[in-house]
Amino acid sequence: MSDGSDVEEEEQGPYLGEYEGERNDRDERHGYGKATLPNNDTFEGTYENGKRHGQGTYRFKNGARYIGEYAKNKKHGQGTFIYPDGSKYEGNWVDDQRSGFGKYYYVNGDTYEGEWQSHVRHGQGTYTYADTGSKYVGTWKEGKRESAGELVHANHKFVGNFKDDRPDGKGKYVFDIGCEQHGEYIPIEQAQDDKGEEEEPQAVVIPKWKAGHVTAVTFAPEPEPEEEAEVEEPAAEAAEEPAPSPAAPTEDKPAEEETVPAVEKPAEEDVQEGILGEKPAEPSGEETQPPADYSPPTDAPEEPAPPPEAETAHDEGDGAAAEEETADQEEGQ
Repeated sequence: MSDGSDVEEEEQGPYLGEYEGERNDRDERHGYGKATLPNNDTFEGTYENGKRHGQGTYRFKNGARYIGEYAKNKKHGQGTFIYPDGSKYEGNWVDDQRSGFGKYYYVNGDTYEGEWQSHVRHGQGTYTYADTGSKYVGTWKEGKRESAGELVHANHKFVGNFKDDRPDGKGKYVFDIGCEQHGEYIPIEQAQDDKGEEEEPQAVVIPKWKAGHVTAVTFAPEPEPEEEAEVEEPAAEAAEEPAPSPAAPTEDKPAEEETVPAVEKPAEEDVQEGILGEKPAEPSGEETQPPADYSPPTDAPEEPAPPPEAETAHDEGDGAAAEEETADQEEGQ
């Protein structure tokens, strides 16, 4: 025998959330308003024809929040996204994804400032490692270091090309003591440790530095100022001629559905003291090059594997998924 609770639940129907704010003639959300979604996420900001459009703040129930611009229910324009673990992105959004110029503050203290495309680092940018102070400055492609770039350390830097997030091909190490070593990185395949009899071993590419010649650091010569020609003339003629006018100075001409994919943190090669180990002694006198027997090992030490990047630990959890599921319900209110 039923107690009537089923009938009562049927009459009430599912919870569609709450909205308080302005509406248009078609009874759609239009203008400023506050909404609570069925999954308990909240939004406060401007609507246009039933969709989030303009400036607003969206708070996920898992602690994440977005403060910025919207266009037709999607993050679009300038905005800040703060993730549940405290990491943060400030910059441009296009069609609900990080695109354009922006800065990401990772939970481990690392930062990336530069160009983005489709949620990943793409274009020119600088990634700074908090633990060591080293940084990569150069080109990125689909989240990985690619093409020309510099890996800058405390007392030296590597200048060269990168491929698939690793140094590749010809390059040079420039040292603060006044010398630079030329060489190239050669990809070497190494088999991984066997994890089981059934699994086939996979080859891992490790870049090996092949040292070349060492030279003094070369700088572009500075242009020398033009010397005024001295013309010796008799004192009498000099007195009659008017003084030359000074030359004129020359002018010297910079449906908010958060689905954040994991962004891999790039592996930082040679982040320790450098491929040369300890810094060599300063040359004495006028010597500008290191001793003849001074050469780095052929194998550059690698930094321990970094912790997973902040974004891999959270994809907005159930907040984003629930928002996606309830977008249609919100529009129908």
